[in-house]
Amino acid sequence: MKVEQVLELVKAVSDSELTEFKYEDDGVKLTLKKTSDKIVQVQAPAPTVPAAAPVAAQGTAPTAPVPVPAAPANEAVGTAEAAPAGNIVKSPLVGTFYAAPAEDAEPYVKVGDSVKEGQVLAIVEAMKLMNEIESDFTGTVKEILVQNGQGVEFGQPLFVIG
Repeated sequence: MKVEQVLELVKAVSDSELTEFKYEDDGVKLTLKKTSDKIVQVQAPAPTVPAAAPVAAQGTAPTAPVPVPAAPANEAVGTAEAAPAGNIVKSPLVGTFYAAPAEDAEPYVKVGDSVKEGQVLAIVEAMKLMNEIESDFTGTVKEILVQNGQGVEFGQPLFVIG
């Protein structure tokens, strides 16, 4: 993992409502913890793979708390002025949004469709795992707030159910 990627993750965690984020890939373990509104701790323990395995920039990640300016309240995801009216289904994780189970398949739901609580609305792919997003509400799909294939953040509004 490159330093730029670590810094992007630090920014993403800082800007989100997450308090902790863990990442593990090919023996590289990264833990980001938000200990207050203005501090993010980055810990990158040594990998458990043999030394011959290539691991990019593992020793360059900061290990001390990194000060991160707190975002003003009006820059938070889903601000009051941008929040649509109705019941909001939010993304439970960071990943890629897919409206259908396959590229050539029909979307799970379209605007105007009636849905029931527990019905699958979409998929969010995270680390090659497909996670079904279920409706928390019974009603009608009023709005789909993201595009197919778009990256989504934790807590980002996906659907408006009325």
